[in-house]
Amino acid sequence: MTGPVPYILFPGTARTALEFYHDVFGGSIEMYSLKDLSRTDGPLDNIGHGQLTGEVNLFAADASGTDTTVKTEGLMMALLGTATPATLREWFAKLSEGGTVIDPLTAKPWGDTDGQVVDRYGLHWLIGYQGTDSAMS
Repeated sequence: MTGPVPYILFPGTARTALEFYHDVFGGSIEMYSLKDLSRTDGPLDNIGHGQLTGEVNLFAADASGTDTTVKTEGLMMALLGTATPATLREWFAKLSEGGTVIDPLTAKPWGDTDGQVVDRYGLHWLIGYQGTDSAMS
């Protein structure tokens, strides 16, 4: 794994969020409940640690105790040129399901294609690639 990897604290939805991101991005997923980790600081079936490993890497857990849950203001998860244009379009479409498209994935005046979406779990994504679909044919 290279570079920073976000570690996201969810409000009791880490399991479904990690499953969602696994469906979107593929890769491998690991999840350990509080019970698995011998922790007693929350419901035993809550996720104490989970991770998605692949083209996109994420760590996640359910918030417990005095933890604050994820809120993203002034932050975007940028996936610019990280996969083929077809894959990036697929990721954008899947992240949009149940989320809010802020800026559609379209060709921009500077000649590249990008867009923004806030997914159903509140993460803000910037997805794009160099050139346009017409430039790729």
